[in-house]
Amino acid sequence: MSAPPIPPPFEHLGQRPFAFFPPIVGIEHNEWRYKKATWSEVLVMNTKSMDEIWVPRRYLGEISKVEEPTMIWGLVKEIEFRAGALVPHVRRVIEMPRAVNDYPRPASSSTAAPSPAPVVGIRLESNESRIGVLIAAALIFGIAGSAIGVGVYRNMTTGRNASYRAVLQSSLGLSAKDDYFAVVRKLGTPTEDRWRDEVGEVQYRLLKYPDKTVILMGRERPKAVYIGALDNQWKVIDSVELPGGAQSYAMLSRLPRF
Repeated sequence: MSAPPIPPPFEHLGQRPFAFFPPIVGIEHNEWRYKKATWSEVLVMNTKSMDEIWVPRRYLGEISKVEEPTMIWGLVKEIEFRAGALVPHVRRVIEMPRAVNDYPRPASSSTAAPSPAPVVGIRLESNESRIGVLIAAALIFGIAGSAIGVGVYRNMTTGRNASYRAVLQSSLGLSAKDDYFAVVRKLGTPTEDRWRDEVGEVQYRLLKYPDKTVILMGRERPKAVYIGALDNQWKVIDSVELPGGAQSYAMLSRLPRF
């Protein structure tokens, strides 16, 4: 009888804090510490609420080898904390209800009855003429539909219809290794500089410019580094590759204004 596989060692994490990527939906503070592990689950503790949860191993991915700005533990799918357990996160589309007051209203008694419509002479067409018109219309719609289908197929195969998300990576010239002084050397002194007021070891710094907002992140304020930029509508316009290979786009898109 073969022995069960040996679980990957997580003990080397020790008491070092880390963040899940993507963050667990339903838990606002994304900073954890490893507690212990079994054959099927890993127990982690939130550094802010001190709550402990069991994470099934099937959701866990790789751990980043670099700890700056913070250690990242990847998740193989997006999960959420619901009813005291972790389950796969499903994005639902809510259908708008139909209007309940949409019914015919009786005419007021004071409204005068409309006068009879004038009689208009109608010339009846023969059945043969109507059949001919229907056949001609079907042919026209068929030819038009074929032309549209061919055009769409050509656009898809040639790439003319492809869309791209514009980022400022090449123009900003910043990476996940650049700190505050590197950003100032590249972009100049910001018009506004402030920290997000949040308890925890993961700190966020906002550098405001006329046309964009630069975000820095780190476990310690002096070690905060560049993770991306947002426009004035708080939409992500630039993201970088984090330690471990993950992109910071998902983290920035969920970052609330501060």
